[in-house]
Amino acid sequence: MSDLIPASELTQRLRKFPEWDYSPKRKRILRTFEFDEFMDGIDFVNGVAEIADESGHHPDIDIRYNIVRCALTTHDQGGVTSLDLEMALRIDTLVD
Repeated sequence: MSDLIPASELTQRLRKFPEWDYSPKRKRILRTFEFDEFMDGIDFVNGVAEIADESGHHPDIDIRYNIVRCALTTHDQGGVTSLDLEMALRIDTLVD
């Protein structure tokens, strides 16, 4: 199990993830992805699903035509942990 990352440390660590934003109210990190076509977004979501299934850590995903939003939090810890940052890094490899 991974421990919560204190807010001051999280701010520092998120510098390595400039596309991800921290939502202190919801205690999660978020990134919005925009694709040219609907099916490009679906292909991306399928890639995220594979990564999530392998790791056993699942993001919240919202799909709106060609816009996909991913939110990461460790629910049983009540906030962001290193599991979320590891998942963000893996998700980023699908598009960057």
